[in-house]
Amino acid sequence: MLKRIQQRILTIKYLSYRIVLSIDTITSMVATVIALLLTNHYSSTDIEFSSGAKLVGVSIFVSLFAFIVSKSFRGIIRHTDLRDITRIIVAVLIKSALVLIYTLSANMLTIRQEFVYLMQDSLFTFFGLVAVRVLMVLVYDLIANKVSNRYNVLIYGISPMSLSLSNRLEANFKYNILGFYIYGEKYRSFSIGKYRTYYFNDEKDFKYITSKLNIKCIVFPDYESVQYEQGRLTDFCLHNMVKMMVAPPIDTVDFKQKKTQIIQEIKIEDLLGREQIDIDVEKICMNLKDKVVMVTGAAGSIGSELCRQLSSFGVRKLVLYDAAETPMHQLGLDLKELGFDNFVPIVSDVRLKSRLKNVFVKYRPDIVFHAAAYKHVPLMESNPGDAVSTNVMGTKNVADLCVEFDVQKMIMISTDKAVNPTNVMGASKRIAEIYVQSLGVAIKNGERPGVTKFITTRFGNVLGSNGSVIPRFMDQIKRGGPVTVTHPEITRFFMTIPEACKLVLEAATLGDGNEIFVFDMGRSVKIIDLATKMIELSGLVPNKDIQIEFTGLRPGEKLYEEVLADKENTLPTSNKKILIAKVREYEFGPMSEQIAKLVRFALMSDMENTVIMMKRIVPEFISARSKYEKLDKC
Repeated sequence: MLKRIQQRILTIKYLSYRIVLSIDTITSMVATVIALLLTNHYSSTDIEFSSGAKLVGVSIFVSLFAFIVSKSFRGIIRHTDLRDITRIIVAVLIKSALVLIYTLSANMLTIRQEFVYLMQDSLFTFFGLVAVRVLMVLVYDLIANKVSNRYNVLIYGISPMSLSLSNRLEANFKYNILGFYIYGEKYRSFSIGKYRTYYFNDEKDFKYITSKLNIKCIVFPDYESVQYEQGRLTDFCLHNMVKMMVAPPIDTVDFKQKKTQIIQEIKIEDLLGREQIDIDVEKICMNLKDKVVMVTGAAGSIGSELCRQLSSFGVRKLVLYDAAETPMHQLGLDLKELGFDNFVPIVSDVRLKSRLKNVFVKYRPDIVFHAAAYKHVPLMESNPGDAVSTNVMGTKNVADLCVEFDVQKMIMISTDKAVNPTNVMGASKRIAEIYVQSLGVAIKNGERPGVTKFITTRFGNVLGSNGSVIPRFMDQIKRGGPVTVTHPEITRFFMTIPEACKLVLEAATLGDGNEIFVFDMGRSVKIIDLATKMIELSGLVPNKDIQIEFTGLRPGEKLYEEVLADKENTLPTSNKKILIAKVREYEFGPMSEQIAKLVRFALMSDMENTVIMMKRIVPEFISARSKYEKLDKC
């Protein structure tokens, strides 16, 4: 029974202002009674009982008036600060002034009694109101520490965001804040408010403090501080199995929900040293507002995130085109949850030109984002005909219809694997790039009629995409391992899906036509390090709780991906994260004939001639660890 009462107290977020006002009024009345008794005790002439009773009654009414005027009862008790103390002082002064007016007009006290009484009443009232608040906080904290299974946390930094986070976390009895945690000894043994600061210089200091205080979690006030502590505090936490959490940006918090997340667990994406990406939202909005926008591959990882972001830019209609039924259904539900209903889901394939044309006829898109593609390297190495029919022919179908229906812009999503390809998938994407770029150049030079501007965007691996390394590692960790990595030295460039889509939208705005935009992917990441961090984030020890096994490079797989944003082969744009690739231009006529021949081989399932033709169109396509290596010199 007692425990239930204690738990009930903890669930009360704040006391009703009526209760606080009543407690304050009673406290003020008690202070008046004590002041009167003491004044009477030390006075040479007794104060009449009736006069004292009247004074107590007046005190009740003037106290109520003073508290209402000063609003001293409006603050949340456990978050009492200097402003609340100031309101209490104002209330006490108002009370004293009104009581003084009453006692002078009633002529009930001598001058000496008047002075002694008012001094005592003011002090007792002030300290009584403060003491009540302190007592309430102490009782709350005592019950919280006794009843709840709180775990000890330190908040990183002493910035205003850190201080604000400490106030917000106080209300959550799941966390027991022990102080602030900073790098270096500058603020050693300082206190900020009621919390002490602790410091670390190295992992030895970290182990000492977390062990001494039994720290279960380090809470970061923002993602920037997580990035700042890359390779230092974040690694200390991972190595010593101390949980890490972060306060999400305020614009991502859904205030409509009854329970909003103050902090959330740090994910592997947060530990890869990615810089904040800035885009020109206003310019993108101007480019997309009131436009009919079509997205092929809309239900895929990139396509679906593009659709979510596009829904916030005021597009008139969003045409979703994808062959995957269930993911398309889920995307529709997601868009409705975001409050966007102006979309049309179409389940079909970009290889079906007649169906694709029907969509163009009916909806007349102004802008097309072409994200439909096959992307898995080993799978496409075994199925070159399908890689060509989807990635090349599908792109050709979309591009040709864009020209036919006067689409303003077509933005094609490509890949870093199109640069000096070593596999069928990468080569198929490079050929698709060549087709749309040569078509755009032909339109620009007046060789073909049309108004469409073609823009291509290249970037590397996206974290968390369907079938990518992170979901696979997560699944392997859940199953108890082993986690499989192809090679101990393999590296990849990574970008989050929202980051990639933001840059695609920015590139669509920057593009004048026929550019291939490449994204600055940051530094490359060793896959073995990625696997190790993911295991440690799960609270497990690599090669003890979860084994890491090496399986060998797969057909067509590179050990290191190409650096996209090399200054030697790119030109800058207004966004430092987006550059223009310097690439050779092709004549549309001859290239169109070669691609038509390639597509015929692919549709006949003539795998060998399909790959030979790909190598002729893209001479830099040199197969790696593949059965097609023998065709390199054909």
